[in-house]
Amino acid sequence: MERLSRRTLLASAAATVTAPAVAQERYPDRPIRLLVPWTAGSSSDVQMRSLAEVAQQSLGQPVVIENRPGASGTLHAQALAAARPDGYTLGQMHLSVVRRPFLVRQPLWNTVTDYTHILRLCGWMYGVAVKADSPHRDWRDFIARARASPGRLTFATSGIATTNHLAMEELAEREGAQLTHVPYRGSSEGMTAVLSGQVDCIADSSVWVPQVEAGQMRALCVWTADRVPRLPSVPTLKELGHDMVITSPYGLSGPKGMDPAVVRVLHDAFKAALFSPANAAVRGQFDMPEQYLDTEQYTDFIAKRAEHERTMVQRLGIKLD
Repeated sequence: MERLSRRTLLASAAATVTAPAVAQERYPDRPIRLLVPWTAGSSSDVQMRSLAEVAQQSLGQPVVIENRPGASGTLHAQALAAARPDGYTLGQMHLSVVRRPFLVRQPLWNTVTDYTHILRLCGWMYGVAVKADSPHRDWRDFIARARASPGRLTFATSGIATTNHLAMEELAEREGAQLTHVPYRGSSEGMTAVLSGQVDCIADSSVWVPQVEAGQMRALCVWTADRVPRLPSVPTLKELGHDMVITSPYGLSGPKGMDPAVVRVLHDAFKAALFSPANAAVRGQFDMPEQYLDTEQYTDFIAKRAEHERTMVQRLGIKLD
């Protein structure tokens, strides 16, 4: 009887030890929702969809994109922070989400403490482009006209206080020019506004590059460290006299408190997707630089970047309310 009791206890203990492992093996057992804070068809949306399509092959469950454009790409941030930390709600993490708490009087989230940061993925290729028949032939011509008519020339971005908005304001300040900002919900909407003549130029990610290649738009500058292979004649900001390189790296995050084992599953699936030939082709399409960091490195990056954004916002005196 004692021997049987001992066996029962051992079996019970083994079941207790293996139960979490069995539960983890079942993840995911239903579709995963991925919140993308930009309009469908934007460069970031296309990139995230590509990642989802590749990652779901190894995850064994669909990764469903849910577009939530608005609020300068931060409309999804509160919902992501409030979601259950079970690995079934993820979202794109980018610098506007990190920056926004320092722009408002009553922050709705803390990027350092309210999320589980899974991995950093890549960055954007930013630049400035005008309509093909625009009178602004190059960057110097654009700036000369802006100086001659302060505030008259307009530029579109994907939202107020986004990285590209702040960079364009800094560029205008450096050039001694005044420009009028026209924010849109996403870069594709801004591009449409330029093509229709509603605004003079777009200062945003590379969704406009195909229009340049098709002869419908003309690029004035790019914000990468080196010239973009697809736009070999377009100068960088450094070539125009500004020591500025802007890529605004972004990644993938979930709500705080996620199981480390689930985080590892997601990290591995999306890392493999990032370096897959299919996703490399998409990144090449939009000239997006790969800027991978693992979970620990990305978590550390977010913490340090939050302090940088706090300092920058305070220095510039920017507020949204």
